[in-house]
Amino acid sequence: MPESAVLAVLRAALQEDAPYGDITSQTLIPAQARATAVLNARVPGVMSGGEVFAAAMTLTDPDAAVELLVSDGETFHAGTALARVTGNARAVLLAERVGLNLVQRMSAIATRTAEFVALVEGTGARITDTRKTTPGLRVLERYAVRCGGGANHRFSLSDAVLAKDNHLAVLTGGDPAKLTAVLRRAKAQLGHTTHFEVEVDTMEQIEPVLAAGVDTIMLDNFSLAELAAGVELVAGRARIEASGNVNLATVADIAATGVDVISIGGLTHSVTALDLGLDIELDIAAGTDPDAVSAAG
Repeated sequence: MPESAVLAVLRAALQEDAPYGDITSQTLIPAQARATAVLNARVPGVMSGGEVFAAAMTLTDPDAAVELLVSDGETFHAGTALARVTGNARAVLLAERVGLNLVQRMSAIATRTAEFVALVEGTGARITDTRKTTPGLRVLERYAVRCGGGANHRFSLSDAVLAKDNHLAVLTGGDPAKLTAVLRRAKAQLGHTTHFEVEVDTMEQIEPVLAAGVDTIMLDNFSLAELAAGVELVAGRARIEASGNVNLATVADIAATGVDVISIGGLTHSVTALDLGLDIELDIAAGTDPDAVSAAG
């Protein structure tokens, strides 16, 4: 992840969460109090976002010491200590919710992705995400997919051509006979390094699309029988992506049809945050009254 992108997310999140400071900690916690916080796993999962968590802590306290105990991409069990931070108590409490929210979501995405990847192991199919990401968090969520063993689709609308059903409806009026000429004209406008993908939703569209020389053909909401027939028809002339109706119960059968890529919006758009907690204790050695504050995230 680019450091500048991570810091931009964190600064925006902190501005949202504490636009005029944390008045609770400023009222209750002595300014020089120090604390140690441990990021603990309440459930098993796959780690993602350790560096984001650390950056949140050092953004509010540049002198904070953060130890990442589990690396991104590693699996962990319930009860595992994932990270430890020691720093100014007010600063730790200020960064707590932002850091925790992001690492919980990123680890949930990595965990869900790993489940899909395990189910297609040995088939040659690649699990990828989509653009169905949380606005402003795409760089973090896409990274989390990679931590789970998945791959990334195009990052944005600027990265590749993906002609979907709505584009084709406008251009052809639903007439498959016009597809080849329309797509060839479009392809002729592109540089040779620009990837060209086209979505189809019927078997009849496959040959006209292939005739245009596209790089990838997306078979959208095809049945298993149709996916297998589509793979046979394409016969290696383009990469094949399967999309639609993909879940943990269906993904293995979809992969078994021989498709190259399986894109899943659910990796990012509907995950539930993984249950992680930040347990905070005062650093008694720093001379702070232990009765002054205690907190658990």
